[in-house]
Amino acid sequence: MTPASTPGAPGVVVVTGVSRFLGAHVAARLVADDRINRVIGLDVLDPAPELAPLLDGVERVRADAGAVSSVVDDLGADAVVHLALLTAPDPQQGGRAGMKEQNVIGTMQLLAAGQRASRLRKLVVRSSTAAYGASFRDPAVFTEDTEPRAVPRGGFARDILDIEGYVRGFRRRRPDVTATVLRFAPFIGSMANTTLTRYFAQPVVPTVLGRDPRLQFVHFDDALEVLHRSVVEDHPGTYNVAGPGVLALSQAIRRAGRVAVPVLEPGLSGAAGLARTLGFGRYGLDQVDLFVHGRVVDTTRLISEYGFTPRSTAAAFDDFIQGHRDRAPLGPEQLHRAERVILDGIRHTRAAVRDRLGQLSEVRGGRADD
Repeated sequence: MTPASTPGAPGVVVVTGVSRFLGAHVAARLVADDRINRVIGLDVLDPAPELAPLLDGVERVRADAGAVSSVVDDLGADAVVHLALLTAPDPQQGGRAGMKEQNVIGTMQLLAAGQRASRLRKLVVRSSTAAYGASFRDPAVFTEDTEPRAVPRGGFARDILDIEGYVRGFRRRRPDVTATVLRFAPFIGSMANTTLTRYFAQPVVPTVLGRDPRLQFVHFDDALEVLHRSVVEDHPGTYNVAGPGVLALSQAIRRAGRVAVPVLEPGLSGAAGLARTLGFGRYGLDQVDLFVHGRVVDTTRLISEYGFTPRSTAAAFDDFIQGHRDRAPLGPEQLHRAERVILDGIRHTRAAVRDRLGQLSEVRGGRADD
């Protein structure tokens, strides 16, 4: 017999993006909660083979976020957890255009469908601290009420601002629905496999010359805990989710046992080719700006409202290091390619410095002739 849901916990939950790492783990955790009767996973893609066992108890529907209205109405779902976001362009899913289509248009369709779903009473949306951007104008610490000082350069950060704008409109139209927005710091931990973890897993890590930004992370297990509580408890509002404390980039690189390779800021995008060359993935302007300026958020609201404190940024990063300690060593070919990219970066940096000095000499010479 199916257990009855307890007060405050929804009986039937729809999770979007269930074929991905985060969505699959969230759905599996909700299935294990006896307070929830059914979990429906919504995604257009099939999960990777290693994630399939997590979804044994999940009723999967092959559809995009725009189909949530029929799912809510037909299956009597009363909660939606929206996790179907792309954090970086994927050539196999249409690049940047496909990313925006899924993130922004997909969320807009989901919220429009949710507005029509009379049974819906809870909405949980994954967001990101990227909503604050990253620039030299930033305050030392962001609170949930801080507005970004400039429009972010990265596509993911701009998508997040659009998504949160649509959620604010949804809240006005459906005040009866408990809407929770979770601004996550970058995920890290022994299980996490993200652009950021691949960045720190490189044998040599490109950094910006003269910059040592402050960083915050959230352990993947703590992110799951906050998402779970957001579903089974009522926590309306917007919350920063990050581990207390900070790590300077230089500290993180030393803890990971890696070697930092400083490059000029314009050259960091080129140095990112090292990650692609070694097969560790890619990173774009969102990550580049983070590595230049850093970002720190206040989590007082989360701790007070949820009664839960994530493990510290340093502890989360140490768990990541422990989980990757047995990583297979790089082969001679990968090391050779890494060396080649490093040397190219050094040459690029030296050329940029020479060009800059030449420009300054021309300016000074022009002034002397006046």
